[in-house]
Amino acid sequence: MEDSTGSNPQSLGFTEKLKSWLSWSWTYVCFIWFGMVLIMIYVLWSPLKLQETLTSASVFLNTLTPKFYVALTGTSSLISGLILIFEWWYFRKYGTSFIEQVSVSHLRPLLGGVESSSTTGLFSSVNGEAEPRPSVSECKVWRNPLNLFRGAEYNRYTWVTGKEPLTYYDMNLSAQDHQTFFTGDTQQLRPEDAVMQKAWRERNPQARIRAAYQAIEMNHDCAAAYVLLAEEEATTITEAERLFKKALSIAGKDINLLVYIKRRLAMCARKLGRIKEAVKMMRDLMKEFPLLGMLNIHENLLEALLELQAYADVQAVLAKYDDISLPKSATICYTSALLKARAVSDKFSPEAASRRGLSTAEMNAVEAIHRAVEFNPHVPKYLLEMKSLILPPEHILKRGDSEAVAYAFFHLQHWKRAEGALNLLHCTWEGTFRIIPYPLEKGHLFYPYPGCTETADRELLPSFHEVSVYPKKELPFFILFTAGLCSFTAILAMLTHQFPELMGVFAKAFFSTLFAPLGFFADKMESFMPSSFWHQLTRI
Repeated sequence: MEDSTGSNPQSLGFTEKLKSWLSWSWTYVCFIWFGMVLIMIYVLWSPLKLQETLTSASVFLNTLTPKFYVALTGTSSLISGLILIFEWWYFRKYGTSFIEQVSVSHLRPLLGGVESSSTTGLFSSVNGEAEPRPSVSECKVWRNPLNLFRGAEYNRYTWVTGKEPLTYYDMNLSAQDHQTFFTGDTQQLRPEDAVMQKAWRERNPQARIRAAYQAIEMNHDCAAAYVLLAEEEATTITEAERLFKKALSIAGKDINLLVYIKRRLAMCARKLGRIKEAVKMMRDLMKEFPLLGMLNIHENLLEALLELQAYADVQAVLAKYDDISLPKSATICYTSALLKARAVSDKFSPEAASRRGLSTAEMNAVEAIHRAVEFNPHVPKYLLEMKSLILPPEHILKRGDSEAVAYAFFHLQHWKRAEGALNLLHCTWEGTFRIIPYPLEKGHLFYPYPGCTETADRELLPSFHEVSVYPKKELPFFILFTAGLCSFTAILAMLTHQFPELMGVFAKAFFSTLFAPLGFFADKMESFMPSSFWHQLTRI
């Protein structure tokens, strides 16, 4: 046993050395191949009559008219331009170069390369073994705590603009949430529950509404059916509130139904202007069900308290939920920044601050803004109205563009109400990026910014919205290369058309200069090797 276990590390070491040697050898394969090609050309120079072939080719090229070169360069410019347009479209849609993606996916494995996405070496332990990357909760898709009503808000937007504000991916996630929340024990499903379970999966809104009415016909006390009608069929918030109250009266002891209905009733009261009533309902709900913190009801409460301008109560909620052990959100970070900015923003002046420096309160406000921007760098452009807002999705990705849209949609009015707060944000938010380490393998106050946000946000946000991407991706090499090639060949085509004789002289000089090293190499080889040796190789 000792011998066998002792030989395994040696065999593994030999394998690793062999792999490293093969990888190292690939670096010089191109040079060896190029040298062999040169030798082969020289050896076959006489048998294949390459001299006569080159002479006849030069005669043929000399007989070509300038129109041929114009057509050649023009065609090259057209083809490279089409490639450039396709590469640019692919980069704008998928965030990467098509040629680069194909090269990495298909050519790199053939050359013995490894995937660039490998985390080996980024997180390694003392003994050199790879450690798993720490799990980052920011890549999880969350239910939007302030999501709108489909019938009373999302559908009205569709009727006016003809655009769909929700993606199929987003609505499918909502269907899964509703099934999980309202189905209960699948082994004891009542007939109306089975109908509602199917209703949540229906893609067509009218089919869902018909299924809800079918469930009500089976059982007039089917609360989940009234919830669906309140969400989907009600065209006003008042009507939705009436249906939710009906559902609440027959919900029984189903905790999931009770929490969902009470929360939506509180949101109805907030939208109808009964803000103090909404705040009381939210506080009672949080007190009655303290273990349901994952539903983020405190974010609904924060928004309602900001509308009341009850800033002391807002600070009390932040003191409880802005804790290092709890997951952060844009609402938590930016509301904290808003409170600190509000204390100094009315008297803040960039010119005065540059002369005398920042006071302690101003420094605290700037640090809070930097903290918020590091958590979600997409929010400031919406608050400063540098990007247009859209209706928020039903699900958000923390630290992503979807969360930024959802936060700014409800909280922009609160920033505008605090005099000078947006001015302070405008003057200081970009300074965050001088603090964050680059490249982004490390964070400053939070985990490194996740790389999954762009893909998830494109699934959550409608196609007519331009997704905000952080960090900004540089243009791939192949886009720059094809742009340069297209421009260069277009210039050549124009110059050849305008100055045919001068370009002909230039082309001859260019090719003679290009092939000069080859002729020099051939002369040196003839002088170095005896003629009999080359004669024998030729005969072979």
